[in-house]
Amino acid sequence: MQSIVRKIFCAALPGLLFFCGVTFAADGASPVGVWKTIDDKTGKVKSVVHISENGGELQGKVEKVFSPPADSENPVCDKCEGERKDKPVIGMTIMWGLKKDGDEYKGGHILDPAEGKTYKCKIKVSDDGKSLNVRGYIGFALIGRTQTWVRE
Repeated sequence: MQSIVRKIFCAALPGLLFFCGVTFAADGASPVGVWKTIDDKTGKVKSVVHISENGGELQGKVEKVFSPPADSENPVCDKCEGERKDKPVIGMTIMWGLKKDGDEYKGGHILDPAEGKTYKCKIKVSDDGKSLNVRGYIGFALIGRTQTWVRE
């Protein structure tokens, strides 16, 4: 009898865990969440970006800036063009249009507020879900640079 109960319990456990909201690797590998951006040249934390999903596409908004210019606690994107010109960086959407493609998210864009330039973008979450490789590039992904962001 105990053997039968154990078999039923073991067979039902995955469904029970799913029903209770317990999941494993799939959620850890999601880029949705809050990330510290790390400057690929200095290694210092630059900002905090919140990545969310909207209609199957990812977007990232700046929540905090760690090293604003000396004249402002909330810098503006003075080098940006169009709708972002002279707008505050905090609260600005700097990443948009990324769609899942296998284990990466591609097809989107990312803005570098310091330079006011927009690049094509693709991202990939590390296997442990603690870091995010963010690749900004022009034309082909080979011509660009990668930053590693850290989950907050």
